[in-house]
Amino acid sequence: MKNNHHTLSKALGITLLVILGVTAVFFLFDFTFNGMFVDWFDGTFMTTYEEYIPEAGRSGIVRRPNWDQIKQLLFFLVVCVLLIGILAVALVSHFYARYRVRKNIAQISRMLRDYTIADKDADGIFPSEYRDIAAQMASIREQMAEHERIIREETSRKNDLILYLAHDLKTPLASVIGYLDLLRDERQISEELQEKYLGIALHKAERLEELINEFFEIARFNLSDISLQYGNISLTRLLEQLIFEFQPMLKDKNLTCSLEAPEELKLRCDADKLQRVFDNLLRNAVIYSFKDTAIHIQASQVKDQVTVTFTNTGETIPKEKLDRIFEQFYRLDLSRNTGSGGAGLGLAIAKRIVELHHGTIRVQSLDEQTCFTVTLPAVGKS
Repeated sequence: MKNNHHTLSKALGITLLVILGVTAVFFLFDFTFNGMFVDWFDGTFMTTYEEYIPEAGRSGIVRRPNWDQIKQLLFFLVVCVLLIGILAVALVSHFYARYRVRKNIAQISRMLRDYTIADKDADGIFPSEYRDIAAQMASIREQMAEHERIIREETSRKNDLILYLAHDLKTPLASVIGYLDLLRDERQISEELQEKYLGIALHKAERLEELINEFFEIARFNLSDISLQYGNISLTRLLEQLIFEFQPMLKDKNLTCSLEAPEELKLRCDADKLQRVFDNLLRNAVIYSFKDTAIHIQASQVKDQVTVTFTNTGETIPKEKLDRIFEQFYRLDLSRNTGSGGAGLGLAIAKRIVELHHGTIRVQSLDEQTCFTVTLPAVGKS
């Protein structure tokens, strides 16, 4: 109702201005330019004729309008009035449109500010004519809230891991210091005992190195920085070398690792990055395998797809953990058994590298059998 009254007031004001303008033009010609205009009109559009005048009974001089010239003048005036009218309407429309745009922008900006500051629904701030904007703003708010929630969760997990790792640095460090103190103070102990103490100190020092590496991994973690350098490799040789390098870790838990793959399986990929993927998967399999069990790696190619699977025997992973297993800073060993399990980055990095290769990675866990499956295009899409 308020907008209708405002529009009516504007229309009345414009009409009044037009009437005043016409009146001003009339008085200008009627009074100010009266003599000049009459003389100009008489000299330009009146013609003198000599003809017989019946009333006078004789010939005489008569002045009559020159209608051809008057029609030309009227045509010219009509054209000018139309052009001026069109120009006036265009100018008025232009400036009115600019005014409306500025007004709408100011109104929308005010509503956006109110929506951002106030904890209200979009429908309570935006009028019905801005229903589309209200829906978009509500969607943006939901997305921002979801992103904030994810960031808070990741930050919380990252901070927890840093605290856990910082706390767990003390245990192996205390062991290293304690056994080295024994070796320094107890000079008469047997060589066998010395060897045992040195072995324990070395093992704890290696654990310290792992924890420090995890600190560095967390500090420099940024999945967006990963880039690929493609080359042709033998996937079979890469997997064989990987198993050989893991022999000490396998021996600690009395595990066996077998490989089933073609004699020569070629793949175009970033060898260093893909080795990191398989290293993380095999390390994960070793950590979570039962002692005295077997790990099986299988590689095959069907058409233009290469598939590699890592299967181990261990605790069945619950579905709720499987759904989050590729999240960054997510760890399966929630009991903080830091003797196994890393910073929760290995699988997140593996997933990112596989996706950069235009592949997929998935996991299944059932009846104490956990299987990670990596599928890659045989010819890399660089």
